[in-house]
Amino acid sequence: MDVKDLRVNGKRLQESLEIMAKIGGTENNGVQRCAATDEDKIARDLLSKWYKECGCELILDEMGNMFAIRKGKNPELGAVMSGSHADTQRPGGRFDGILGVLAALEVMRTINDNHIELERDLIITNWTNEEGGWFAPACMGSGVWVGNLTKEFAYARKDRDGISTFGEELERIGYKGTYPCSYKAWNIDAAYELHIEQGPQLYDEKLQIGVPKGILCLHWYDIYLEGTANQVGPTPMHGRNDALLAFSEMNLVVNNVTHQMGNMVGTVGEIQNYPNSRNIIPSKVHFTVDIRSWDDEHAQKAWEMMKKEFEIIAQRRGCPIRTEETWKVEHAPFDAELFDRVIQTADELGYSSKRMVSGAGHDMSEVNKITRGAMIFVPSIDGRSHVECEDTPYEDCERGTNVLLHCLIKSAS
Repeated sequence: MDVKDLRVNGKRLQESLEIMAKIGGTENNGVQRCAATDEDKIARDLLSKWYKECGCELILDEMGNMFAIRKGKNPELGAVMSGSHADTQRPGGRFDGILGVLAALEVMRTINDNHIELERDLIITNWTNEEGGWFAPACMGSGVWVGNLTKEFAYARKDRDGISTFGEELERIGYKGTYPCSYKAWNIDAAYELHIEQGPQLYDEKLQIGVPKGILCLHWYDIYLEGTANQVGPTPMHGRNDALLAFSEMNLVVNNVTHQMGNMVGTVGEIQNYPNSRNIIPSKVHFTVDIRSWDDEHAQKAWEMMKKEFEIIAQRRGCPIRTEETWKVEHAPFDAELFDRVIQTADELGYSSKRMVSGAGHDMSEVNKITRGAMIFVPSIDGRSHVECEDTPYEDCERGTNVLLHCLIKSAS
């Protein structure tokens, strides 16, 4: 068979996705498989089995990042990498992250089935804790790998309930490896990541492949407010130090500044209220702010405006405030040659495509810092993601994987 006529096995890809969706599957057809949990271990064990069946060498680094390596004819040349993450939100969907992992696996299976020899090593990755939903921040495994985060910082992060640390849980499930977690231990020439769009553009416009020019910057902040707890009945309204009331004003600030600045999004996504009792004035509130834009300085200016308003509100409400910058990733423009290759490959395969940007964060925003990177998007039905109803037709998954197949073969040859 001529390589240009090569296609992946769509039925096998669908079966792999359906098997994986049962691990942490929820009653509402979603998946809850957070990083360093028992469900994560089961998924990793299955991936390890599949990788070894492909004849791969499997390397596990200190952050639990998994690297399945198919040797090429010239290993001294830089390798070509593809993959994503197996962890999900709490709860999340059946395709976010895992499609990129299993699509890369299907590419490797297809290459093996057709006895194709590649010049370069081909590496499939399963990055640890991309979501950051249970252990913040996101992109933790890839972030440590590129040097944006330290291993010690990652190990010490506590879960959302403040009970266990990430390092303890990673070791508990048996996936705290010993191989150095650093890109300096590798020679990577190019990297691709297939992912669902997680937005509505492709679905609304009835297009098959999205080709992002890059990923928006992502800024995460944690804000802590201190109030004064008291019984609600005998305590007059005047003079209360209600931490939740102060937060309510700050939530509006995030929305107002985002609209005022434009060309960005800002979100309060997590809030923890203490003691969270109906008859006690809230004494503490912890909440998060997520800011994203293509312009890093624009996002930073927005945060400075928000923070200034937060401090004014905190002083007026008598609620001391503390802010932390939890995670910051600059916007990531992708490699022009790889970007063009994805578009060209989609055209060659007869798939409609759209040039766009990624509003969601991905491991590729980190990997792109140390090598040439590109992404391939497939539609999300109604643009829904990070929810249990997240869905993408298997035909679209197959199309995206075919684009990935030919991009990887071109780059690895």
